[in-house]
Amino acid sequence: MLVTTHLKQLTWVFKATAHLIKTVIPGIIGKIYVMENIIIIKTYGAVLRVVLLALKQHSLLAFSQLIDIAAEDTPKHKKRFRVNYILSSLLYNTKIIVSTLTDEITYLPSITNIFPSAGWLEREAWDLLGIYFHGNAEMRRILTDYGFSGHPLRKDFPMTGFNEVYYSLDKKRIVTVPVELAQEYRIFTLNKKLKNIFTFVTKK
Repeated sequence: MLVTTHLKQLTWVFKATAHLIKTVIPGIIGKIYVMENIIIIKTYGAVLRVVLLALKQHSLLAFSQLIDIAAEDTPKHKKRFRVNYILSSLLYNTKIIVSTLTDEITYLPSITNIFPSAGWLEREAWDLLGIYFHGNAEMRRILTDYGFSGHPLRKDFPMTGFNEVYYSLDKKRIVTVPVELAQEYRIFTLNKKLKNIFTFVTKK
């Protein structure tokens, strides 16, 4: 009973905080709702910095800590990348997610002068997914190797990659060569049902 009452009180606090955010930042956020005691804001790249700055500097919100920038890729959508900024208010013990969409061409504004810790997080998103952050002075790769081609966390990136890196005993150095997948020695076996379907399709 005490746990249920506590959860209800928490939900009321989060809903009140969500209402306050609507009042503080009117008209420039898309949607705001509470899900599992986390406030989620959907906004647009053009006003992202304004939203984050207001969340950080307003005395009744004080989301002063950037925990992470988490991005996801959905290639079928026109704006394939969803970028989630996860903030925490140490003063009020509250967490919030600010979410926005972008694509391969449209950049997002860097927030390094609002949250200095965003520098490496933005570089990681650029390296692994190819999301560009305009205004980041160090927008270069951070996890992949020198000369790496592509962005390995995109859903359309091949699992084998494009290049193979290994130490050559002949050349006495590390070499990079294109990946070659030999198929000659692979044996494919089909069960009877699949074999019948395959035969039917090829005949058609």
